[in-house]
Amino acid sequence: MISAFMPQLAIASGVTDTSFYNKAFNATEEERHDNEDGSCHVIIYNIDGAVFMIHEVTQWTGTTLPVEGKGTVTVGLFVDDVQATVDQAVYAGATLVAPVQDFGYGYRLGSIIDPFGHRWELMKKI
Repeated sequence: MISAFMPQLAIASGVTDTSFYNKAFNATEEERHDNEDGSCHVIIYNIDGAVFMIHEVTQWTGTTLPVEGKGTVTVGLFVDDVQATVDQAVYAGATLVAPVQDFGYGYRLGSIIDPFGHRWELMKKI
């Protein structure tokens, strides 16, 4: 059996542009289902094998939107160049939460909040 996590991040109903993930993390769309009005219903993204889903909030999903950038989870993403990825994400529209720095427990990391309110921790083991 193969096990893997696929986080599901909630977005508001009516969102039509999720290109942030392409611009910030070079994510590719694996699957997309739009509503009749062109808004996003479900998109599955892949970032170098790390797969996640964005899903609009509906009465059936049981999810809620992050409040003031305080998502229900922090999404950790391992990357080769933490500073370059944080810079790329900020340029794409993210808000910097914590600048990139090295920590005594052996990780280099920085934190951002994406335009939909989800917190990402970009990191590399050093």
